[in-house]
Amino acid sequence: MSAAQPYYIGLMSGTSLDALDAALVDFSDKAPRLVATSTTDWPASLKHQLLSLCSPGENEIARMGTADHLLGKLSAQACQNLLVQAGISANQVAAIGSHGQTIRHQPAGNTPYTVQIGDPNLIAQSTGITTIADFRRRDMAAGGQGAPLAPAFHAAVFQSNTKNRALVNIGGMSNLTLLSADSTQSITGFDTGPGNVLIDCWCQQHLGKSFDSNGKWARSGTVIPQLLQQLLSDSYFSSPPPKSTGRERFNQAWLNQQLKENQLSISTEDVAATLIELTAQSICNDLRQYFPDCEELLVCGGGAHNTYLLERIANSAPAGVVIDSTEKLGIAPDWVEAVAFAWFAKQTLEREPSNLPAVTGASTQCVLGGIYYA
Repeated sequence: MSAAQPYYIGLMSGTSLDALDAALVDFSDKAPRLVATSTTDWPASLKHQLLSLCSPGENEIARMGTADHLLGKLSAQACQNLLVQAGISANQVAAIGSHGQTIRHQPAGNTPYTVQIGDPNLIAQSTGITTIADFRRRDMAAGGQGAPLAPAFHAAVFQSNTKNRALVNIGGMSNLTLLSADSTQSITGFDTGPGNVLIDCWCQQHLGKSFDSNGKWARSGTVIPQLLQQLLSDSYFSSPPPKSTGRERFNQAWLNQQLKENQLSISTEDVAATLIELTAQSICNDLRQYFPDCEELLVCGGGAHNTYLLERIANSAPAGVVIDSTEKLGIAPDWVEAVAFAWFAKQTLEREPSNLPAVTGASTQCVLGGIYYA
C-alpha cells in the first residue's frame, strides 16, 4: 500500500437485507480508522428480487443476471457517494472490498457452492478503483464452508492478550467468534443460527414493518417454552463447528412449518418473544459449550440495537460474562462487517491469507477473492 493510497472501501450487504453499507477505512496505522460511512437503502423492487432469489423459483438465471447488474450499479454509486461525502478522490483508494449479496449458500454435500452477486466488473469500471469480490469460494475450494470469514478480522482487531473475549455479530444470522487470551489457542468462529431473520420476517408478516424497533413488540409477549424447545430441536443447533447457515435454511417457510407442527394457539407477540429467545439462547448455549472461560462478549450488527434481545442474552449468558458493544474498542457495531471487507481487500491486495481453517474447515489458509483491476 503506497502512502498515496492509505484508504480502502468495504461494502457489506447481509442476510437481513436492510441496506447496503459502505465504509471508508484508513489502514495507515496499526488499528483501522473508520473515516466515513454511508448507508444506501435498497430500492423496493431490487430487495424483492434479491429475496426471491434466496429460494428456488422460475427463470432463475435471467433474474439473477438482472439483480447482479442492478446491485453492481448500486454498489458503484454507493462508493462514489461515499468519496464525495468524505472529500477523498478515487486515486487515494487502494481497493474496494465488496461482499455482494448472498443468494445461496450450500456448503454441504459433494458439490458445495456459494453464490454472491453484485457485479464487481461494474464497480471497478464505474469507480475507477480496483475491486475485490467473491471472497468465499476460494475457502470452499480448499474444503471449507466459505463462512464465517469475519473471525479472521475479529482476531486481528479485537483479540486481547489479557482477557478471554467473544464477539457476536447479530445480523440476519448470528455468528460467534471465540478469542482466547492464550495466543496458542486457535480462533474458533461459527454461525450459531438465526439472528434477526425470523423476527424480521414475522414483523413484516404481521405488522407490515421491516423490524421490531428495540424489541418492543416481542417484549409485550411471553416466551412459549414448548415452541422454543421445538425450534431449538432443529439439528443445526446441536451440530458441532465448523458450521454456517443462512436464509436457505432459516426463513419464513421454516418458521411456518414449525408453527404448523406445534399446533398451539399462540398470539403473534408470543411468537415474537419466543423468536427473540431462540436467538439469545442459541448464542449463549454455544458460548457456554465452546468457550466456558469467556469473560467478555462484544456485540455488533443490527441486533446490537435491540435492547430486548440484549436483555435476553444477558439473562442467558454464563455467569460473570460482561456484555458490551464493539464501540468500546473503536468500531461502532453497525460498521464492523463493512470495515472487515475493507480489511479483506487489503489482505488480498497484499497477497495475505484471510481465512481461518479452524473456523471454516478449509484444508489450508488462502488468499481470498478475485481482483478486478481499475
